[in-house]
Amino acid sequence: MSQSFTQFYVHIVFHTKNNVRLITENIEDELFSYMGGILRNIKSIPLRINGTSDHVHILCTLPKTMAPADLVEEVKKSSSKWIKTKGASLHNFYWQDGYGGFTVGWSQVEVVKTYISGQKQHHQKQSTLDEYKELLAENGIEYDEKYL
Repeated sequence: MSQSFTQFYVHIVFHTKNNVRLITENIEDELFSYMGGILRNIKSIPLRINGTSDHVHILCTLPKTMAPADLVEEVKKSSSKWIKTKGASLHNFYWQDGYGGFTVGWSQVEVVKTYISGQKQHHQKQSTLDEYKELLAENGIEYDEKYL
């Protein structure tokens, strides 16, 4: 083959440091749009970005020349720097060190987009921690609770 063809979809989840509820409704749309711009700048296609006051879900493509950890690092680093400019209450904003990353098959893209769009309703019934544990279990990822 003379050319490489790839299409990797990833569902990424990460939290604010210590799960502090800093992503308010008045900043979230702008934050999610900004994250979409970061992704486009690194040649990723953002398909859905949403979350709640303490965490974010992203469904995007993974560029063929980039590792998932590098993609997440760029989104977190750039968005953290940006959000700190949005008011005194956000000067100490930080994302947690880790993240969850899950592959998504083409046939599940619409399902994951719908799931991400419904985050606020979803979290009226389930805690962020329980959701994260469920995602890890569904994807066969073992974990130690002290690191969640």
